[in-house]
Amino acid sequence: MTRIVVCGVLGRMGRRIVEMALQDPEVEVAGGVEHPDCVTTSDLGSALGREELKGKPLTTALEDLLPLCDVVVEFSGNTTAAVGHAKLTALDRKGLVIGTTGFTQEEIGEIKECAGIAPIILSPNMSLGVNLLFRLTEIAAKALKGKDFDVEVVELHHRFKKDAPSGTALKLAQILGEAFGAEKLTSCREGHSPRKEGELGVFALRGGDVVGEHTVYFLGFGERIELTHRAGSRDTFARGALEAAKWIKDRPPGWYSMFDVLNL
Repeated sequence: MTRIVVCGVLGRMGRRIVEMALQDPEVEVAGGVEHPDCVTTSDLGSALGREELKGKPLTTALEDLLPLCDVVVEFSGNTTAAVGHAKLTALDRKGLVIGTTGFTQEEIGEIKECAGIAPIILSPNMSLGVNLLFRLTEIAAKALKGKDFDVEVVELHHRFKKDAPSGTALKLAQILGEAFGAEKLTSCREGHSPRKEGELGVFALRGGDVVGEHTVYFLGFGERIELTHRAGSRDTFARGALEAAKWIKDRPPGWYSMFDVLNL
């Protein structure tokens, strides 16, 4: 049994993670953490309207719940809070799964330091399909390097998503940049000039209730290749987060990825 505490438990992803956990006999929800503005009760079951969770604690302070769990699942959506949660979790030597996106390189560096004393997974996307997209993109990019192909990434999300481009799109751009040696990242084109050599375009679209869609374009002369992943439900991400939580429990300290979890 893996006991988890969910940070951002009342958010879109937090709620889905809890719902999926209630259906998984190998996972127990030990409690939840949320921003003070969102907390009106200390009972998680009451906050979520789930009888099964009555008596489980809901708090604004992660340190109160660390003794109750094996793994912290971080989906607060706030990078500053997530870094703080990483430090607290690491000091308690508990496993940590981070799905929050939008980190600066400095913040990622702070989290990586925590991996010296605790096992940590940080991933912009925890679905099996997207992680397979990462791997397929890497394979295609290596095969097409030097073959005069341009590459572009387009992502589409609901109107409420805060960070742009998405963490998944930036991960795809990182994979492509490493394979192609592209140095110029752009998210906007205008004026009267051709595409610049070595340029990698990453474009974000926002609207409606789109859960998530990512397409990588490999554009050659007379042909093009498109790799696309479309998410129809946040449950795919929630299931991946739970698989990561179960996998990382009792692992030695280290910086892990979903490739490790999914054996890709």
